[in-house]
Amino acid sequence: MPETQRTVAVLTALSLEYDAVREHLTDIETLTHPRYGTKAKLGQLPDTPWQVVLVNMGEGTLTAATLTERVLTWLDPEAVLLVGVAGGLKEDIGIGDVVVATKVYSIHGGKETPEGFLVRPEAWHASHRLEQAAKEALGNTADFKTHFKPIAVGDVLLADRKSKLAQHIHEHYNDAVAIEMESSGVANAVQLAGEAGALIIRGISDKAEEDKGGSQPRAAGNAAAAAVAVLRELTPKQTTDPREGPFRGDTYGGDHFDFRQSTFNGSFVAKFVGHRPGDEDGR
Repeated sequence: MPETQRTVAVLTALSLEYDAVREHLTDIETLTHPRYGTKAKLGQLPDTPWQVVLVNMGEGTLTAATLTERVLTWLDPEAVLLVGVAGGLKEDIGIGDVVVATKVYSIHGGKETPEGFLVRPEAWHASHRLEQAAKEALGNTADFKTHFKPIAVGDVLLADRKSKLAQHIHEHYNDAVAIEMESSGVANAVQLAGEAGALIIRGISDKAEEDKGGSQPRAAGNAAAAAVAVLRELTPKQTTDPREGPFRGDTYGGDHFDFRQSTFNGSFVAKFVGHRPGDEDGR
């Protein structure tokens, strides 16, 4: 086990998603928020520098936003992963496939007018650092197909691919390949916090139809496996600058600077100490 542990948060909305992630952790202990009573599991991800804070938030965007902000201020994770299941919106996205969200759309923003509903989209992009780790980790996996695509999010369970809502998504968020109910809350909370990055990982459990047919356990298991693969690839943020140069070996934000090899513009005042020609005593 590495001497220095770094923390990531993995958030889920459903118990089977929570259980699928927990199976990958060891040395699990329970944490309780001292004021609000929120429960979290703190476990180790073997053979990595990561300790994982696992929280089962519950469903919906408002709950997701509130609990994400609480986890960020309480446990200060370096990254936040939302892991779970979603309904598929495209025929070429199969049951059990994993979608890593490159962009998260909030689908309910807009203005109702006599001329019709005018869409006012909101969207959040994946953390570049986390997305790069995901592409490296999941690009060649043979266990399931992985798609790097946008997803749609709203506080509604879509069970009719011919409904007005489905048509609304098709017309205004046409590149979205999945729909679920929490990611916009998580993404917005992480963005406002300004420190940790967020990544959304969803296994496709159904085709967003009344006769769903699919498999939530399979989708949740694949999403959890994808999240673990990403964390195995993800390198903790560096606290020192490893490059050759004037700040070599110093911590960012420290109070000591090495100005060798540096160039300065503007006035410069210096005090001479040494021997001048004709100054026999060196003063």
